[in-house]
Amino acid sequence: MSLHLTAPSSERTVCRSPATGEVLGHSPLTPVAELKQIIATARIAQKSWARLTVKQRVKHMLRVRDYISQNYAEIADVIAQDNGKTRVDALSTEVMTAVMSVDYYAKRAQKFLKDRHLGPGNIMLANKISKIVRVPYGVIGIISPWNYPFAIPFSEVVMGLLAGNAVILKTATQTQMVGLKLEECFKAAQLPKGIFTHVNIPGRLAGSAFLKNGIDKLLFTGSVAVGKQLMKEASETLTPLVLELGGNDAMLVCEDADLYRAASGAVWAGLSNCGQSCGGVERIYVHEKVYESFLKYLKTQVEALRVGIDLDFNVDLGVMTTARQVQTVKRHLEEALSKGAVVYARSAQPPGDGSGHILPAYVLTDVHHDMLVMRAETFGPLLGVMKVKNMDEAVALANDSDLGLSGSVWSKNRQYAEKLGRRIMAGVITINDHLVSHGLAEIPWGGFKASGIGRTHGAIGFDEMTQPQVIVHDVLPFARQNMWWHPHGKNIFQGLSGVVNCLYGRSVSERIKGLWHLLKIVPRYFTTR
Repeated sequence: MSLHLTAPSSERTVCRSPATGEVLGHSPLTPVAELKQIIATARIAQKSWARLTVKQRVKHMLRVRDYISQNYAEIADVIAQDNGKTRVDALSTEVMTAVMSVDYYAKRAQKFLKDRHLGPGNIMLANKISKIVRVPYGVIGIISPWNYPFAIPFSEVVMGLLAGNAVILKTATQTQMVGLKLEECFKAAQLPKGIFTHVNIPGRLAGSAFLKNGIDKLLFTGSVAVGKQLMKEASETLTPLVLELGGNDAMLVCEDADLYRAASGAVWAGLSNCGQSCGGVERIYVHEKVYESFLKYLKTQVEALRVGIDLDFNVDLGVMTTARQVQTVKRHLEEALSKGAVVYARSAQPPGDGSGHILPAYVLTDVHHDMLVMRAETFGPLLGVMKVKNMDEAVALANDSDLGLSGSVWSKNRQYAEKLGRRIMAGVITINDHLVSHGLAEIPWGGFKASGIGRTHGAIGFDEMTQPQVIVHDVLPFARQNMWWHPHGKNIFQGLSGVVNCLYGRSVSERIKGLWHLLKIVPRYFTTR
């Protein structure tokens, strides 16, 4: 598919295929100077949008669901061309998860946004009836990455809109064709003008531009370095952030694991999308009793992988999205080899692609934690495998990282596996699977440590789109004042002390005495000064 929008070359992004370098289309650049007005327009529109009933907003989002269900093949094709992944990968990890997520949130938005009534915390204050209501932030900004250019921002946009916010989405410069396709999907919702806007602003400028121009909340998926910089800038205005900043995920293989499934899971979760998954497997720790057997399964599957440009669907791994990331992977590989790592397995060397974005998949052994491949986020088709004496050692190694997005444990004993998983400092732990949780709309997504703050997805992620407001009613009939209001005096002090003694006194007599002092000031409720 080729899309050419009329705009001067100096004011548009040229979209090229990472596989062939051919021009796929053009995306108009959004002048940073216009962002202030875009946010102002969105803020005005949001007030009317928030006044709609949840059912009315749901009706708009279901149109997006229907549009995707009728155009899924075309959307997957655009993702594959723009990002470089295979069409099967695009369909399974991006389009399918998107259409299921919008259906999930549309059906549960009413429940997520429903007022929550609170029971009294103490019998003495039972006349104070409270509830929590959810209030939209106003205008939410979303900055999304190029590795899952459709699925990652999609759910965030849907949740933001359903919660009553206006949303401004900035998609990655490298995958603007997908950004334009997302814009097309949300046009199908027939939203009021200004409620959803897709902007194309260079990544180096976008975060600061959002924060300086008055965005009410910012969601960012990207590097740790940029996330830290955004936190510094957001502190100036106390703008709330949700940050997903990557991972270096550990996979633990126990001695009783189904080794074929574990190896298959490692290949998919570590190498699909050419390993460009923040929640993908990068480090594998295997119990010494099954280490050799696991490696044999892994070698067989990796060497059978078909890598290249997806022309006829008969490709397992596509191409790397950016030249910069290709260089990062090569640097990590070369550094590991220089420190003693061994290439245990490699997929077939793919034919030259002209763009230099095709890399074979590698499995490295004899790795250790002084290597970048085991300590940093490689974000490519490179797996490091270490032998461990026991699973306690595996847990310690898994936690030896500044990142903690997700992890997995593989064992036939699910209870034992969960106990191990609970010891891993990561936001999501899967048992006998990996990289599936981001596709489950009900599951909160986010990490520990430098992997970020806040959550997206699920009820917790939906809550990130609103602020909790508490409403408190006093329901005591005919009450004119509270017992502790002015004027004060010794009798008031004794009466209020009676509350403590009545509730928590150590003896019956102490409690009775406390009740007596309390009853003396109860008439204050119904009298005036």
